[in-house]
Amino acid sequence: MLLMGIDLGSSSVKVSVVDGATGRALSSASYPPSEMEISAPMTGWAEQDPEVWWTNFTLALGACLKPLGTKRKDIGAVGIAYQMHGLVTVDSNKKVLRPSIIWCDSRAVEIGERAFEKMGKDFCLHHLLNSPGNFTASKLAWVSKNEPALFKSIYKIMLPGDYLAMRLTGEIRTSYTGLSEGIFWDFKRNDISVEILDFYGISPELLPEPVESFSLQGQLTPAMAGELGLPAGIPVSYRAGDQPNNALSLNVMQPGEVATTAGTSGVIYGVTDITQFDPLSRINTFLHVNHTASLPRLGVLLCINGTGILNSWLKKNTGAGLSYAEMNDLAASVEPGSDGLVILPFGNGSERMFQNSEIGASLQGLNFNIHRQGHLYRAAQESIAYSFRFGLEIMKETGINPSVIRAGESNLFLSKVFRNILSSLTSTVITLYNTDGSIGAARGAGIGCGYYSSEEDAFNGLEVTGTSEPDNKLTRFYDERYMEWLDILDDKL
Repeated sequence: MLLMGIDLGSSSVKVSVVDGATGRALSSASYPPSEMEISAPMTGWAEQDPEVWWTNFTLALGACLKPLGTKRKDIGAVGIAYQMHGLVTVDSNKKVLRPSIIWCDSRAVEIGERAFEKMGKDFCLHHLLNSPGNFTASKLAWVSKNEPALFKSIYKIMLPGDYLAMRLTGEIRTSYTGLSEGIFWDFKRNDISVEILDFYGISPELLPEPVESFSLQGQLTPAMAGELGLPAGIPVSYRAGDQPNNALSLNVMQPGEVATTAGTSGVIYGVTDITQFDPLSRINTFLHVNHTASLPRLGVLLCINGTGILNSWLKKNTGAGLSYAEMNDLAASVEPGSDGLVILPFGNGSERMFQNSEIGASLQGLNFNIHRQGHLYRAAQESIAYSFRFGLEIMKETGINPSVIRAGESNLFLSKVFRNILSSLTSTVITLYNTDGSIGAARGAGIGCGYYSSEEDAFNGLEVTGTSEPDNKLTRFYDERYMEWLDILDDKL
């Protein structure tokens, strides 16, 4: 059987087809070739049009299927991974009512903070394991307050991956992990939180029917099958947010294991079997994809909004046609420390690990006579590594203290400079694997449809492609630079 995985990111949509027996990717494609636009009609807003997601999916799918030829008929299941925390609203005809308010949108921060105070911090942290913050529930409350006529027209709300699944199958569903990422889940009662719905005035009828992450969640309709060039009846058998799915793709399924990503945002994601929370709500706890009531598996997530998007911004505005690989080469040509150039990378809205402060990005120590493109690119990668260390120190307060971090061979982890800095700065071994979000979603589909007899069987073909180990000399050097970076950060906080 062939398995198809879809990864709906905020930069692009990627589709991969995997041979279930070997775990090898037979074909992959993504679209668009440059990053998808994030619209910001007002400061702090971040929106994308779900119809653009769908168009980019169909283009990526067509490119992925083309080299397969007649083998496409062997695709037996579909898995979906998606950017977390977004809000999609549809009417009773399943038509989108407004652009999606996506993960890095911060318009609902004040609404979430008010809920945190009024509902009680003790209740929120012990039942929701998080402040309501600017997650999906708070985004919906913002719509209710500011767009009341539109709010009355909402039939169902969805997460971005739920929207893709609806287009494929005609069914409106979500997952239990999705409810937890939207801050709709009561971890003590193991059910939807009545309190958050009541506080925000949200009818439970607006929430889709929840299903397990690994389950038969709908089938590709005949009409959609004809449109896409796929066999009708293929089940969608897995869905998960991008970070739980990234952990799945790296076989991070058991307590103590840790995964990282450094795409548009940067994330450290650890699995635990202990219900825990950060008293300051700087990190977030959600249901992991393999969580059950009898065998709890929770994902502890720290998200840094301003990471890879800094690299993307530099490419667009200073790269003059350079590829990311060429930018990495220029970064490697500069000595550690970037000749005193320091960057704060937090220019992508409010930062959860700073308790939703929005401190912005900035350059420090720029010298027009010394610094060139390579200095910018190395300083960016150094600053992103500093922010990862800052986040990892918060994670350690909750008992997650990894000696090895797993990552896919993609995005910033393609840079040897970044890997060496991060490994040395955090005193961890970084292990790279031949996987990404779309391949992980394909493996998840194989688990969900029952093709694999166990979770372990799903990871045939997952291989280590490289490691980075701490360099003692770099560790000593970057320890000092990190303390200097913290002083600059403290001035902003």
